[in-house]
Amino acid sequence: MGARRPGVGVGMLRGPGSGPHATFAELFFDLVVVFALTRLAAQAVPGLSAPAPADRWMAAARTLLLFLPLTWAWTITSYVTARFEPRLVGVRLAVVVSAFGLFMMASAVPAAFDARGMTFALSYVLLQVGRTVGFGLLLGGLPLQRLYFRSGAWYCLSAIPWLWGATVSETARTVLWTIAIAIDLGAARLGWPLPRLGRGRAAAWETGGAHLSDRYRQFLMIALGEGVISVGIAYTNEGTPEAAHTCGVVVSFVTTVLLWRIYFFRSGELLGEAVDAADDRAAFGRSVAFAHTVMIFGIVVVAVGYGLVLDHPFARPYPVWLAVVLGGPMIYLLGRARLERLVFDRVSPRRLLGVACLALLAVPGHAAGLLAASIGAALVLLLVAVLDARAAVRVPEEHPTPAR
Repeated sequence: MGARRPGVGVGMLRGPGSGPHATFAELFFDLVVVFALTRLAAQAVPGLSAPAPADRWMAAARTLLLFLPLTWAWTITSYVTARFEPRLVGVRLAVVVSAFGLFMMASAVPAAFDARGMTFALSYVLLQVGRTVGFGLLLGGLPLQRLYFRSGAWYCLSAIPWLWGATVSETARTVLWTIAIAIDLGAARLGWPLPRLGRGRAAAWETGGAHLSDRYRQFLMIALGEGVISVGIAYTNEGTPEAAHTCGVVVSFVTTVLLWRIYFFRSGELLGEAVDAADDRAAFGRSVAFAHTVMIFGIVVVAVGYGLVLDHPFARPYPVWLAVVLGGPMIYLLGRARLERLVFDRVSPRRLLGVACLALLAVPGHAAGLLAASIGAALVLLLVAVLDARAAVRVPEEHPTPAR
């Protein structure tokens, strides 16, 4: 028998002349991501204000549970445009269809554990299964086809707890969806292993590293923009705002600026060069993706925290409220410290100092209230940014030295 002829998808693969920057279709997709993150932050605040402590902690856990599939859907879309030429009509159509799937997921987020669970789960399943199988069929004869068929099989497996979870009670849904996203992320981490088809990941960071590093920086900026939108909407809904509400909005905006500054100081700015200089771009890129996911989740938590600040500026905070207001910046700094380790192969003492200071604010923040705790968190971030500025004066220029 002769060798299998390559499918039409071979002409869709990204070539050396493909530009690293996002296309208009990808930027359109990012608009839907803004909507998704805004809905995620908005649905968390009422749940965190529930009367029972267990319900408040459960709301925090469910926010993370919804964040993961939304982020994973964005990740897989970005990997598609890193492997395939995003300027082609077929790839653009796939991005637009992905945007619609994410839009349906986002629209269901506020009631994902209530009446719209099936909308959320079915949209996610159809999105992940449809595009993996679709691209797999186009890639006949190419090694990349096995990756798409293997991952498609695993998405079909995880579809069982996703769809089953949408038909049961809230508690059972939480358990089943946790299993489902664990299957999705765990299978990806293991290289989507299957009998006869093997395991392994196609190195999207090898062929599209510049594109993916640019996309992750854009994703982080999207998350920062979502924080501004979420807090701005909450502030405008206050009717006649009091001075405490205005103070909370000012502090939230300053915090967003500081998060932006801390990210782009050296590591975020030189990320593309670091990817190019890495010995193993695939492993390096996966670590970069994880660090950005941690930072983006921290930004979402920060936005949720300021929603609580606007609702309860002077109230004695529940432990979970304080964990959100102080934990958001802590999560962000830990992710940023990991990025520093990757780009420059060094520990980031300024960010670890910031984490320690935020932890020390827990006791006085509990006594002083949420607004005071948020101001304290902003001052810690300001300290980190000032120390970064001093380091820039001492060492005005650096080059990335990726961790090995």
